[in-house]
Amino acid sequence: MSIKENLSSILNTLPESVTLVAVSKTKPISDLQQVYDEGHRIFGENRVQEMTEKWENMPKDIEWHMIGHLQRNKVKYMAEYVSLIHGVDSPRLLAEINKQAKKCKRTISCLLQVHIAEEDTKFGFNEKELLALLENEEFKTYKHVKIIGLMGMATFTEDMNQVRREFKSLKSLFSKLENNYPNFTTLSMGMSGDYKIAIEEGSTMVRIGSSIFGKRN
Repeated sequence: MSIKENLSSILNTLPESVTLVAVSKTKPISDLQQVYDEGHRIFGENRVQEMTEKWENMPKDIEWHMIGHLQRNKVKYMAEYVSLIHGVDSPRLLAEINKQAKKCKRTISCLLQVHIAEEDTKFGFNEKELLALLENEEFKTYKHVKIIGLMGMATFTEDMNQVRREFKSLKSLFSKLENNYPNFTTLSMGMSGDYKIAIEEGSTMVRIGSSIFGKRN
């Protein structure tokens, strides 16, 4: 199937309430342009340099989402344009985003990454660390970041019951927090292999790459 057909068939399976991030990492601008020409405007990248090159060369009404693990020293290169940072996994990273956003006179939307996988390789806060951050007095003074929800990645496994369990735990944490934090509107969970389960468990944003663009190069 073509990129256009892939995109169309995925959009047809998504409820109105779920936002699609087309994960375009490693893909050439010509591929992104096909998706753009179909009217889609939200793209996800995991390398700042690659995302910046694409931002420079593509139409300016695109929302660029940083979806990979982000190093603090890279924030300054995208602070001028990034729409949403999915993987905020430490207080120091959040402080750096606030600092760089201030220089650009912007407020950058962020998701706090929660460690839900039963494997050790993923980044993210546990529940206790997350609550500590949200209650931290210094964090409350940040004027240039806006926390709009949570992001999580399930274990890379064939066991879909485990994946469902992990998504369920993130949704339950999100529900607990959204009552106290009115900006919490986004729950980013689910990728090409597990997004349907993620949606069943309450995801409002899915990050889909290979099911749109084909296998990664």
